[in-house]
Amino acid sequence: MPAKTRQHNVLAAQWTANGGTLEPGALTAPDSSLFGIDVFNTAVQAERLPKTVFARLQKTLDDGEPLDPKLADAVAKGMREWAMEKGATHYTHWFQPLTGLTAEKHDSFFEPTGDGSAIAEFSGKELIQGEPDASSFPTGGLRATFEARGYTAWDPSSPAFVLHNPNGAVLCIPTAFVSWTGEALDNKIPLLRSMDALSKSAIRALRAFGDKAAVRVFTTVGPEQEYFLIDEQYFYERPDLYTTGRTLFGSKPPKGHELDEHYFGSIPERVLACMLETEQELQRLGVPVKTRHNEVAPAQYELAPIFENSNVGSDHQQLTMQVLQNVARRYGLVCLLHEKPFAGVNGSGKHNNWSMGTDTGINLLDPGDTPAENIQFLFFCAAVIAAVDRHQELLRATVANVGQDHRLGANEAPPAIISIFLGDELERAFKAVASGKAADSTAGNFLGLGTPVLPPLPLHGGDRNRTSPFAFTGNKFEFRALGSSMSLGMVNTTLNTIVAESIDMMTDRVEALQAKGKSLEQAVLETVKSTWKKHKRIVFGGDGYSGAWHKEAVKRGLANLPTTPDALPWLVDKSTIKLFENYDVLSERELESRFEVAVEQYSTKLNIEGETAASIAATMILPAAIRYIAECREAGVTQVEKAVRAKTDRLVKELRRLEKANENHPSEEGLELARYMRDKVIPAMDGVRAEADALERVVPDDLWPLPKYSEMLFIK
Repeated sequence: MPAKTRQHNVLAAQWTANGGTLEPGALTAPDSSLFGIDVFNTAVQAERLPKTVFARLQKTLDDGEPLDPKLADAVAKGMREWAMEKGATHYTHWFQPLTGLTAEKHDSFFEPTGDGSAIAEFSGKELIQGEPDASSFPTGGLRATFEARGYTAWDPSSPAFVLHNPNGAVLCIPTAFVSWTGEALDNKIPLLRSMDALSKSAIRALRAFGDKAAVRVFTTVGPEQEYFLIDEQYFYERPDLYTTGRTLFGSKPPKGHELDEHYFGSIPERVLACMLETEQELQRLGVPVKTRHNEVAPAQYELAPIFENSNVGSDHQQLTMQVLQNVARRYGLVCLLHEKPFAGVNGSGKHNNWSMGTDTGINLLDPGDTPAENIQFLFFCAAVIAAVDRHQELLRATVANVGQDHRLGANEAPPAIISIFLGDELERAFKAVASGKAADSTAGNFLGLGTPVLPPLPLHGGDRNRTSPFAFTGNKFEFRALGSSMSLGMVNTTLNTIVAESIDMMTDRVEALQAKGKSLEQAVLETVKSTWKKHKRIVFGGDGYSGAWHKEAVKRGLANLPTTPDALPWLVDKSTIKLFENYDVLSERELESRFEVAVEQYSTKLNIEGETAASIAATMILPAAIRYIAECREAGVTQVEKAVRAKTDRLVKELRRLEKANENHPSEEGLELARYMRDKVIPAMDGVRAEADALERVVPDDLWPLPKYSEMLFIK
């Protein structure tokens, strides 16, 4: 009889198309585009709302004013009718609490009339504000548990959309989430505040440059989402995967990603089918997905959208993760978003491409053909450099979580030390400004391809260093340290705010120099020069993985915060509180709450991992080893029996250490508990894993209780 795992492998490898979910259609037909058809966007509003209502709504949004009740009622009526035509029977205020996930409570459009029938109702009041029972959401002390009230407030800058289900549909209204005292309980409100702060600072700087046309500056994001897809049969045979999101056990397979054949390779048929349906759903929801490809690790993939305004892009990123996970199940797959689901192979991140642009269409981080001659670009670029250097510890804290501690600093992801890569040409431009000499920058930099068949390509001045956590990539900066499961909210809130501060500081200096008689050009170049000299230590173009860089970073005075408990205190550092309060983005109380939530989540997740690891080791792995010992004894293979017994004894010893660590948590919580989990529970888990993985290499397949890496990663 063949081994149980082999039978499962055959079943997992079988897949047939699910009946042609996607219909190609005539792609050149005018009505063939699916993009945004389930979104109550501006075009739909113009079509569905009375002209006067639409005009008043747009003016209200442009002016940033609240909707008056009559206008809200008219918008709600048009939105409800549109949603019901698409099959929606319910609506929900779709918000982003401090869990990092999204939340929703569905209410029906239909209300009984008293005569046994019902009518569809949805008022402006219901559109603008909701009141979910919010007592169980983490708040970090912003609201006591008995104060269940939390309010959701419509964010009209992020359009409503309809989510379809096989049995119906629901209207989703993107909203903010606040306490009854007006404090932010979510990731959206601080992001919106930070966008306003940066816009105000950037417009002030543009006025100094003589730009009178721009009235608003937007920050944009384009997050690249990495994820794993594995057969759902393996997933549900692994209690560690479905409980914690990662494998707590698993021996390194003979083949990992050493041969690099998976990266950018041909996409497996089942995976491509899943990707196509995912993209179709995202297009319907207005998510501008553009790129898909195989990533480095086997079974790892990537999806990336086009840039959008930060708040809309953040909403769309949450939708992307949800849709990826939902659609995967239709293909017998499970989408893993954990930063390190498999030890020893590449983990998953989410590169956050960030830029600034005016409402008149100017990208403030586009250097043009000759960046050394573009003083406006150098000004804004220098502001980003100064911001990252000044607040490097805070940036590290925004990407800290338990999954990230397995990934950051390894030879697969940006190091935990924050640094900036500019590229040779741009770095030469800044050095030239600092020296007062003309920069060696030309518009005619081309990369020859060695054959007349291919046209010459412009030599890209950035993004030639994949080990950098913060890289200039042509007309944007790419913050590569985000984890694959993370919300974009706090990261981009922080980026917007620290850059706003730097812009203001540099604008102050430019205006002061002009007051002393300097020309605009002289004042800007002198400001850029002094900013570069003060903050150039953060710029590094070498190998961020090397031990030499760690030593050099110490000499430069850069922070190295390798674990989450090291980084999180910077969320409530005095400099952080002053920064966010100065720009009315987050109060001290709101920052304290985020720190408390992040620390609690770290400890809670590690506690779940520790107890899960102990349970699997005691009830699955140890019995398998004992059975094998018995088989060896019965067969008279004493040498093998002795070796397996020794490994099993070591497993038992490490298991007892883990059980003790799980039981002896300190009485106090907060950072003390987080440090205990890091210093005691994680090493104990690692000890159990080491012995269990050693047993996996000798215990027969038909006795081993868990699917192996060699199966999960390669059978598609």
